[in-house]
Amino acid sequence: MNLLTVSGSPHVHTGESVSKIMYGVIFSLVPAMLVSFYFFGLAAILVTLTAVVACLAFEYLIQRYLIRGPLTIGDGSAVVTGVLLAFNVPSSLPLWMVVIGSAVAIGMAKMTFGGLGKNPFNPALVGRVFLMISFPVEMTSWPKPTAFSTSLTDVVTGPTPLDILKGGLARGEQVPEIMARVPDYVQLLMGNMGGSIGEISAIALLLGGLYMLFRRIITWHIPVAYLGSVIVFSGIFWLIDPTHYVDPAFHLVTGGLMLGALYMATDMVTSPMSARGMIVFGVGCGVLTMVIRLFGAYPEGVSFAILIMNAFVPLINRGFKPKRFGEEVNNG
Repeated sequence: MNLLTVSGSPHVHTGESVSKIMYGVIFSLVPAMLVSFYFFGLAAILVTLTAVVACLAFEYLIQRYLIRGPLTIGDGSAVVTGVLLAFNVPSSLPLWMVVIGSAVAIGMAKMTFGGLGKNPFNPALVGRVFLMISFPVEMTSWPKPTAFSTSLTDVVTGPTPLDILKGGLARGEQVPEIMARVPDYVQLLMGNMGGSIGEISAIALLLGGLYMLFRRIITWHIPVAYLGSVIVFSGIFWLIDPTHYVDPAFHLVTGGLMLGALYMATDMVTSPMSARGMIVFGVGCGVLTMVIRLFGAYPEGVSFAILIMNAFVPLINRGFKPKRFGEEVNNG
């Protein structure tokens, strides 16, 4: 009897190899990386390099000495995890914490399940949430952006726009007076605001997303469903009461929404396989993000929303199976 061996996802029916896809993702991240390096300086470079090197090292050590299987550090997936993990932490985060986050992302979230294609949750987000829970003070100390700085000690921190909004509402202030303390939308689009290393420039992230769409590394379904549901959900509350809810444009250009919608939620390993499933997944991410932002304790909700929806991917795949060809139909 012949046995059919099925490899782990991603199952992409193109001439692209896994390494070409991963290095295409890395290339698409270059605009956002350059913007973040400009605003956060040498500290951002060191955090990114540390995360990438640590992810590569942990994947190599685990495969070489624990799993004793083929080495895959050359396929680019560990580099992508490292860059995305760095993009999800502040540039002031101590480097030893970055190493711990990398160990969790690779060792716990990826290699525990067998490596690329078998992990149910996005590794970079698992590392980020672990760091947030373990080191909440360091993970919520946001350096203020400045022109390229080589200083690693004289860091001025401040709240992110989402922190300002959440704090102001908690004190009973209304949205118009809160927004007077927030940079204007042009500055927010360019990335001139506090936050994690890679979530600051919506324009740079959109450029990278368009490149991935052009290369067919991702499809439009998840980003459009994610961002569209955020616009609809936040827009409804804004139209009902604009004094207590901010407009949808603010949510689009602040926090990690663009990074999450274009890079984290579209991870082909941890997202649905069918187009309809992707739309359901994206809508779920968008709704959960806004529920957390509007009614939760955290000002940001992207990481938790995507990880929660990662857990539902097997059910989504089961409910939205692609049409099978060659199936025998019983008409009688």
